Amino acid sequence: MGTATAEADEWADAPVARRPGRAAGAWIAALLLLGVSIVVGCRIADTDGITPVPQVIAFLPWLLAPTGLALLLAGLARWRVGLVWGVLAAAAIAWFIEPYGKTSEPKGTPVAELRVLTSNVEFGQATDELIEIVRSEKPDLVFVEECEVTCDEKLTRAFRAEGARETYPYRQAVEGYGSDGSVILSRYPLKPAPGVKGTMGMPGAIADVKGREVRVQLAHPMPPLPAHVDDWQRELDALRDYAAADRTRPTILAGDFNASQDHAAFRRILDTGLRDGARLTGEARTPTWPARTLPAFGTQIDHILVSEDFAADRSRFLDLKNSDHRSLLLDLTLHEQD
Repeated sequence: MGTATAEADEWADAPVARRPGRAAGAWIAALLLLGVSIVVGCRIADTDGITPVPQVIAFLPWLLAPTGLALLLAGLARWRVGLVWGVLAAAAIAWFIEPYGKTSEPKGTPVAELRVLTSNVEFGQATDELIEIVRSEKPDLVFVEECEVTCDEKLTRAFRAEGARETYPYRQAVEGYGSDGSVILSRYPLKPAPGVKGTMGMPGAIADVKGREVRVQLAHPMPPLPAHVDDWQRELDALRDYAAADRTRPTILAGDFNASQDHAAFRRILDTGLRDGARLTGEARTPTWPARTLPAFGTQIDHILVSEDFAADRSRFLDLKNSDHRSLLLDLTLHEQD
C-alpha cells in the first residue's frame, strides 16, 4: 500500500522532484510544450504575435513532432501533468490543421473557363523552366514573382515571338531587380489598375474575360523576417483592403503571400469572402516552400484566391529545380451571378 502511494505521488510531482534522469526528461518535455503552447496560444487568440511566432506558426501541423516527443519524455519521466498538457496541445494542433475558409460553389451560369498559374522564380533563376511550363500548360493568366529585369526580358522574347495562339500580348509589370520585380501575363485584354503598394512589386489590372471585368492582382508582400514583421503585416493588411474594396466584380488575387492559412493576417484576407483555390480542390496543406531544402515538411505560402464567382476544378503543384517555390496551376470556371 505504501509503495503504491509513493508511485502515485511520484507521478504527480513536479519535474524537479524526480531522480536526475527523469527530471531532465521532464524539464525537456516542459520546455518543448511551453514553446508549442506559445505558438498554439497565438493561433487560438487569432494573432501572429511577435518573432519567432510568425516564422514558426507557418509550420503549425509539424508542431505535432515536438509535442509527440514531449509526450514520450513525460511518459518516461512519469510526469502526469506533462502528459495531460501534451495531449491538450496535440488536440489543439489537430483541430487547427482543418483547412480554413469558405468552400461554397457559385450558382450562376458558367461564362468562361480559364487556367491560372502563379510562380515565384527566385530572383529570375527559374525563368527558363517557367517558360517551358507556360508553353506546356498554356495558362490564360500568369503571375510571376521575383521576376527581375532579365526574367522580364526573357518572358517578352519567348511569348511575343511565337504564334498568336501561344503568345501573351497583354502584360502588367513592376520592374525591379532581385526580388522586387513582378509580372502579370494575360491572354485576355488588360486595363492598368493601381497595384497594391509594397516593398516588392505587386502589379494589378482589370482583365476583360469574355465581356466580364475581372480584377487581377499579384501578391508578394514582404516575408516575416524578424526585422520586417511589421512590414509583412502591413502589406498583408493592404492586400486584405484590396480584397474587401470591391466585391461586385470577380477577383483573382494570386502570388507568393509569404503566409499560410495559420497566419491571422492571411485569414483576414480570406474573411473578405475570397476562396483559396487549393482549398477548393482539396489541396489546402500541399507544401509550396521551401521546395528545395525541406519539400516534404514545408508549408503552403503560394496561393490563388478567387471570389465566389469562380469554381475551382483542379489544382496542380509543379516543381522548379532552380526555385525554392513550387508553382501552382489552377483551373477555374467563371460564373455569371444570377
